[in-house]
Amino acid sequence: MDIKKNDIIPLEITDITGQGSGIGHIDGMAVFVPLTAVGDKINAHILKVKKNYAFAKAESVITSSPMRIEPDCECYSKCGGCVFRHISYDEELKIKQQRVYDALTRIGKLSGFTMNEIKGCDNPDHYRNKSQIPVGRDKNGNVIMGFFGTHSHRIIDCERCMLHPKQFDDIVKVVKEWIAENNVSVYDETTGKGLIRHLYIRQAKKTGQIMVCIVINGDSIPKKEELVKTLVSYSESIKSIVLNINRERTNVITGKKCITIYGNDHITDELCGLKFDISPLSFYQINHDQTEKLYSIAGEYANLTGNEFLIDLYCGAGTIGLSMVGKAKKLLGIEIIPQAIENARENALKNGIKNAEFICSDASSAAKRLTAEKANPDVIVIDPPRKGCDNTVIDAVCTMSPKRVVYVSCDPETLARDLSVFSQKGYVVGEVTPVDMFPRTQHVETVVLMSAASRRSQNEKSELERYGEYFMNRSVLDIMSECSEQHAEWH
Repeated sequence: MDIKKNDIIPLEITDITGQGSGIGHIDGMAVFVPLTAVGDKINAHILKVKKNYAFAKAESVITSSPMRIEPDCECYSKCGGCVFRHISYDEELKIKQQRVYDALTRIGKLSGFTMNEIKGCDNPDHYRNKSQIPVGRDKNGNVIMGFFGTHSHRIIDCERCMLHPKQFDDIVKVVKEWIAENNVSVYDETTGKGLIRHLYIRQAKKTGQIMVCIVINGDSIPKKEELVKTLVSYSESIKSIVLNINRERTNVITGKKCITIYGNDHITDELCGLKFDISPLSFYQINHDQTEKLYSIAGEYANLTGNEFLIDLYCGAGTIGLSMVGKAKKLLGIEIIPQAIENARENALKNGIKNAEFICSDASSAAKRLTAEKANPDVIVIDPPRKGCDNTVIDAVCTMSPKRVVYVSCDPETLARDLSVFSQKGYVVGEVTPVDMFPRTQHVETVVLMSAASRRSQNEKSELERYGEYFMNRSVLDIMSECSEQHAEWH
């Protein structure tokens, strides 16, 4: 059958992608249809035709899948956030588990590992502790605040998000009214003009503390005192109000400079029995309860006994390493964002942790330097951004030859690619556990345990362990200060 754009064709959905699009077939050609479920029989409106596949939308549902549920969000079909709100949560978990397995076996060409059942979320709604909300105006000049539409920077006005705490929705309303009543300009991406770019909200789940951060294309906001008074009177939970300065013509949401206009420059949360300060720019997992599950699994995989030297690459505010450090001899955390490193050091002090050090450096440079210093970590934890690890990082990690590598990933496809490289360098993937950190969205976190396939010769091992003891018993900063030129690279 020869199909073309705007055809409307009966189609049965027989599979679904990890990104939430249903798949049907017409004469062997795959047709991808968002917002559908396996078992749906639909009338598909063809939108685009390629050589071997096509894209469509569901013009109407003829017969509903037993997996299908009624979406509970009026923005769902327009917003680029959730992709599984029309499917039962149990089915969503199965889809995500299969996505991880398929990525590792098909992309990574891996086999022989133990695939554990995905850890689902006890409450898949209202779990986010962070929201970044773009601000704009509609064609009639009305202030709109919400989320970007799928694959676009078109703002979908949204008064309620099922993924956020209700307090976030109320704060959005307060700021929206302040902008409208005071005729404050909003940022226009096409011209680079306008003041208010984003509203950025963070919440500490355990303590209830809230930070409100307003991202601006300028140095200050009008009627600042009025806004602060309104926000604080709305909720006693608001402990920090910050302006973030971003004058760049970029899609990056936040700039590097923050100005605190009320309260503290951070909020404090409790995670895995420890207290953590969270600044506007520091990385902190968005789902508190699922993070505790994830860190527990990572800790089990690290299998620390109290004698190990542990390295935490891409450590952010130090949360994952500090959650393990009580069972390690020494922790070294590495992160490229200076403010996150400051937070990590403060977090160690706040919790009375004395066997942890944190260095501000990109992971690649730090890993190569540690290799040159013949550091001999027993365990390395890697929690990279979505793009995964550079090969230089993987090379350096393997050269340091830790007994175990614990890889925490937010992207199954880049994870599979990196695990394939690790396996070629002598590391064997033992266990894999997906964790649903982001219910109702396409995203899934995964924790992987890798172990060295073969051990070094005893002479080589002894030599490296001497260097490891030398490194472990001295301050990293002391070692780096031996060469001022090298020291400068780390700071």
